[in-house]
Amino acid sequence: MLAYILRRLWQMLPTMAGVVVLVFILFNWVGGDPSYLLAGKMADARAIANIRAQLGLDEPWYVQLAIFARQIVTFDFGNAWATGEPVSHIIQTRLGPSLTVLVPLTVLETTIGIALALAVAFVRGSLTDRLVMVACTVGMSISILVYIIVFQYGLAYKLGLFPVQGWGEHFTENLLRYATLPILIGLAVSLAPTLRLFRSFVLDEVGQDYVRTARAKGLAERRIVWVHVLRNAAIPIITYVMANLPALLIGAFLLERFFGIPGIGREVILAVERSDFPVIKAITVYVAAATMVFNLLADLMYQAVDPRVQLK
Repeated sequence: MLAYILRRLWQMLPTMAGVVVLVFILFNWVGGDPSYLLAGKMADARAIANIRAQLGLDEPWYVQLAIFARQIVTFDFGNAWATGEPVSHIIQTRLGPSLTVLVPLTVLETTIGIALALAVAFVRGSLTDRLVMVACTVGMSISILVYIIVFQYGLAYKLGLFPVQGWGEHFTENLLRYATLPILIGLAVSLAPTLRLFRSFVLDEVGQDYVRTARAKGLAERRIVWVHVLRNAAIPIITYVMANLPALLIGAFLLERFFGIPGIGREVILAVERSDFPVIKAITVYVAAATMVFNLLADLMYQAVDPRVQLK
């Protein structure tokens, strides 16, 4: 196991190097000269030259690339252009609010999705199955903006069950008070596609020969579902969940923006609006690194779920 982990970490290095080079090219060459953005429209040539010297843009490209690589390794991307706040501090402080919403949302979505998928898959073709699939199709057809507006207006503004916006200083207060409604909205949006996908995973296993053999042996239906079907269906489920985790940090920007949650997604939108390249570059690189790490964790979870899976 240790040898496999070390080998995978070693294989990540070329991929990470490619991500670094690609981000460097996009922001330094394709994205234009950031010194003009910082200097403003009325700046003279001397001011622009001073900014280029401060940013290291007057150095050869390989020196700039080395500076960028050092920033990644040391977790020091300097200060944000818009606010002057250290980029590393921005990421550290914005990560907590995002995880406060996304971790419970992911756990609830996965748990409920698996339970409903198992229940629906074993009554395939019945009226219940068809009604659930129709409800999922209708739910997937509604924009997340509609969910946000309706839930925020109805449950928060009219009924006063939740705050309309805001974020506190303590984890418990944020989780139970401010994050509850965003989690419910995220669950309403994501549960329909998740249920449809998990149902297909379960159905792929229900039709296998080992299920018919287990039934022929007289095994209880509950044991067939929870021991045999779920174990085999867990492989694609783990792949789906782990692959989506890094993207959720950025994909939840609408929830964070509408509810005033100071998370990573909201910070990315603000950085794009302000052309704050240091923040955008840092988050882009670290999301790419998180994606590779979660793929490794998914492979390790495969063997934990099914010891017959051989890691190579």
